[in-house]
Amino acid sequence: MTIGSLVSRMLLQEDLNFLLTNRIPRHLATRFMGWFSQIEQPWVRDLSIGAWTKFADLRLDEAEKTQFSSMHDCFTRKLKPGARPVDPDPAILTSPCDAIVGAGGQVAGTELIQAKGFPYTLSDLLHDPSLVETYRDGTYVTLRITSYMYHRFHAPYDCRVGAVTYIAGDTWNVNPIALQRVERLFCKNERAVIRTTLESPGVPRYPITLVPVAAILVAGIRLHCADVLLDAGYQGARLLPCDANYRKGEEMGWFQHGSTIIVFAPPGFGLCENVTSGSVIRAGQPLLRMP
Repeated sequence: MTIGSLVSRMLLQEDLNFLLTNRIPRHLATRFMGWFSQIEQPWVRDLSIGAWTKFADLRLDEAEKTQFSSMHDCFTRKLKPGARPVDPDPAILTSPCDAIVGAGGQVAGTELIQAKGFPYTLSDLLHDPSLVETYRDGTYVTLRITSYMYHRFHAPYDCRVGAVTYIAGDTWNVNPIALQRVERLFCKNERAVIRTTLESPGVPRYPITLVPVAAILVAGIRLHCADVLLDAGYQGARLLPCDANYRKGEEMGWFQHGSTIIVFAPPGFGLCENVTSGSVIRAGQPLLRMP
């Protein structure tokens, strides 16, 4: 096979991937998967998990339990105690989740990068002028959770959650192909804005914000500090006041399946040496270094 034909084949595969995941009725497909994944009939469960294992690098040896009632139960699995050691360095904020690192670095004024050549703004994503000013020229990192990864997320530091804002939206796929083709994709998708403040003796009360972004087949966010399912069917208040304290590494919630979390820190924070585009990171590993 020539290089030209190989490139053509790869481009065709990308086109098919984009077509199959983004040109179908996204909300309908997501609602169907939400229903189907929770079927507890044994043969449906076993066939679903078996197919998932065949086509993805699914590792269940770290799971807290070995038997699951449904595919959804497997998606949202907990891990064995100690499976994700938390970096104890008091100058380090840790990754809230297992992920592949996407774009990250310094926010250019209020503009940041989705993918090469595709910028978006803090205002479009956060819908809050005060947060825009907080993270102007700040630091961000995009963490993409793939289908086979662990889907729960954890506090990056000792912190207090003061409020959560739910922003309704679409469910575009957030894989690299879509990020390179759909402008302002994160700003179009359903998401939550989780506002936290660092709460640790001797440490400034830096504001850190986590933005979990939903995607096709994976819309739906559960938070321990807000006893509601945040998804397309949610009809409650968009601003959810909270008063919840977490220790570094403590579980904050989970995606119904998985997607992306964008982490924001004020100016002065920097990415840790292990955080580079395309690298794999686990919950509890170094993510950001304090000023």
